[in-house]
Formats: sequence, C-alpha cells, structure tokens
Amino acid sequence: MTETEASTSLPTTSTSSHLERFTTAQTIAMAVLLTANFTLAVDFSILNVALPHIGDDLGFATSSLQWIVTSFALCAAGFTLFFGRVADLFGRRRLFLIGIVLLGVSSLAGGLASAPVLLLTARIGQGMATAMVTPAALSLMTTMFPEGPARSRALGLNGALMAAGFTAGAMLGGLLTGAVSWRWAFFINVVVAVAVFVVGPFVLREPARGPRPRLGVPGAVTITIALLALVLGIDAAGHRGWTHAGTWGPILAAVVLVVVFLLIESRVAEPLVAPGLLRRRSIGSGNAAGVLAFGTFTSLVFLLTLYLQQILGYSAISAGLALGVLGVGTVLGGLLAPKIIGRTSARTAIIAGLLVQAATTAPLAFAGDSRQWLLPLLVLTFVGGVANLVAIVGYVVVSTSGVPADQQGLATGLVTMSQQIGITLGTLVMSTIATGVVAATLLPGLQLAIGINAGIALGTAVLLAVVLRDVTPMPGDAHRAGE
Repeated sequence: MTETEASTSLPTTSTSSHLERFTTAQTIAMAVLLTANFTLAVDFSILNVALPHIGDDLGFATSSLQWIVTSFALCAAGFTLFFGRVADLFGRRRLFLIGIVLLGVSSLAGGLASAPVLLLTARIGQGMATAMVTPAALSLMTTMFPEGPARSRALGLNGALMAAGFTAGAMLGGLLTGAVSWRWAFFINVVVAVAVFVVGPFVLREPARGPRPRLGVPGAVTITIALLALVLGIDAAGHRGWTHAGTWGPILAAVVLVVVFLLIESRVAEPLVAPGLLRRRSIGSGNAAGVLAFGTFTSLVFLLTLYLQQILGYSAISAGLALGVLGVGTVLGGLLAPKIIGRTSARTAIIAGLLVQAATTAPLAFAGDSRQWLLPLLVLTFVGGVANLVAIVGYVVVSTSGVPADQQGLATGLVTMSQQIGITLGTLVMSTIATGVVAATLLPGLQLAIGINAGIALGTAVLLAVVLRDVTPMPGDAHRAGE
C-alpha cells in the first residue's frame, strides 16, 4: 500500500464502534461548533428575501442592494484561506472565539444600522467573522477526532446542518421580515454569539502546537487579494454579464495574482501553503469536487425557485415550503454519509452521491408548465438532496485525511473556500444560462440550465472515479493491509 493510501485509510473494523461514539465533552464541543456553523450558513441566505424592505427602510438605491450580499461574500470567501492558516499558527480555539465576538458585534451593528454605509460595514464584519469561524471550527472538529468513523460522523453532522442552514436562511428571512422586522435577522446572531462565547472556552480543546513558523505576509496578502478579485468578478458577471470589463478584468487579475502567489511560495523558506499539501491528489481533486457539488446544488435551488414561482405560479412562501423537502433530504444525507463512508470509502461516497444527484436532476430538465410536475419534483429533489450531502461529506473527508495536525486549519480553509466559491459561481453561471435563451417564457432556459447542471454532476463523478482511484481504499483493504 502506498504512503498516500495509508494516510487516508479508515481505522480498522475492530476499533470502529469504539471510535464512532462521542464522549460527553466531545458532544458538548460539537454542539458549540455546529451551532456556530449553522448560524453562519443561515447568514448566507437570510437577507435575500428582505433586500427590498432593507432598501426602503435605509434608503438603498435598487442598483446598490446587491452589495448587501456581495460585501459579505467577498470577505467570507476572500479571507478564508488566510484565516485557515492563521488558525494553524496562532490557535484554532482562539481564532474561533475572536470570530464569534466579531460576529456578535457586527450583527448588533447591522440590526441597529440607520444608514447604508453602517449596514454594509456590518455585513463586512459578518463576512470576516465567517472567514475566521468556519475553517477554525472545521479544523477543531478534524483535530478533535482521529481519522475514521468518529470524524466522518462529525463532518456528516456539520455538512447536514450547514446545508439545512442555507435552506432555513431563506425561509427564516421571509418569516422574520413579514412577522417582525428584517433587523431580527441580525439580532438572532447576537444571542447565538453570546451563548457560544460563554460556553466555548470551557469545552473547546486543541492539540498542543509545536514551534510557530512565520505567517508569510507577501503570500498571504497576494492570495487574499486574488480571491477577493475572483469573487468580485464572479459577482459582477451576475449583474453586468460575462463580457463586461468589470467581470473579466477582476477574474484576469485573480489569475495573474495566483501565478504571482505560486512564485512567491516557491522562493520563501516558510510558505503559506506547504507544497506537499498542494501536490496531494486528494486535496486538489477533493476541493474541485466540493466546488462543483456546492455549485450544482445551490444553483439548482435557485433554478427551481424560479420554476415554481414564474412557471407554475406558486407564491414565494409555497415555493419555500416545497424546497424545504430538499432541505430535509440534505439533513438525512449528512446523517447517512458517515455510515456509507464507513462501509465503503469517502471516494465511493463522492462518486455515488454525484451519480445519484445527476440521475435525479436530469428528469427535471423535461419539467413542463403543468402543476402535475410538483410531486415528481418533490421526490426527485428529496433524493437528490440526500445524494448531494453524501458527496459533500465525502469530499470533506478526502480533503482533510492524511493532513498533519499543524496543517488542518489550512486544509479546512481550502475546504471552506471551495464551498463559498461553488455557492457564488454556481448560481451566477446557471442564471446566465437560464436567462440567455430567447423564448416566449423562461421555461426553455430553465430546462437547459437544469440539464447542464445534471451533466456537470455526472461528468464530475466520472472524472473523480479516474483521478481518485488510488486515493481512498476500502476499509476492508486497509484492515487487510494492516494485518
């Protein structure tokens, strides 16, 4: 068995049942980490429904409303790799708690905001808090549990709640905006942040760190600016089109900066990203799978929202409830994923999950304008949601397995970054495809976009079956090799 295979093998079956159980202290720590990550996932979508109300209350121009979302996404994606490495060097627990304080303060400021600049500042603070807390929380999980069933279970729970958070955010945002005020979308975070900060210091632990290397400021600054430019360009595509200078200019700048970053990293004694980490097939392929898994899933939610409301004529509330079925499927998928990984492998979970996702998405490309399609849509999206989360948990396991403890923050930073880029890129690409078809109704464009969505999931599964064929062996193979 190769070194890479050994590093990603699951524990032997004789210890699996013991390692799968959480101790009381681990259960409490997981509750704290999951609560924080669920809240941050909700923040990605909770204000979408409320944007018109916020514009009316604070005096936002309609053309500026998108910055409420963009300012958050820029910081959440742009700084996640940087803070993932900071967590490794200066302490995951410390960074997690600092991020929670920033989340509470910025959320309070957002709830009290009386002008656009104050609200945007608060959203920047929330995005920075997300970039701190998410990789720190994920690396605390991966270092809390050894590779194997217990870690897979922890990552499955995390994936389930984060996916549920994206769905719950839209529903909760609409409910709060209609029943109370959009400001409560911010105030809820304050309550959560206080509770997490009070309990966290007593239950969160991390391994002792060895000698602390330098951060590598030039590389950190370069890759952060590159990611900011990439997200800005992707976001601009949704508002200006892919041929506008405001779109391809930042994306081109991002490509140049990544090249500069690689040159810097090759010449410094203590690089921000260890070359050995990037050379791992599991890291590159796993995170590529994450970008596409998140991109196809979140964009499908967007396409189906348009289909339910603009083609079938359902209200926003009815459409949200229908998509809640998909949310239930994602939660179930997150709970099933560790069992599937334990009986097969993380590689099998990714490939099988994407294949089932493609198979359940493809029929929706033929959906017509009759409401008789509602029941098939609910069944297909439920099964597809289960499959998508199985694939997502599998990619997180692959992307963090075999990584030394002192690089887990960086590895989970890459995982978080791939999630956020997938969320941002997927919706923009699919919306461009859906609206690019000139027809009497939106339906042909939606059908084409959904078909391409299914094709991407299928193509990713086939490609990963080849690329990852030697990376994650079956548990039984690892056990026999150990004998």
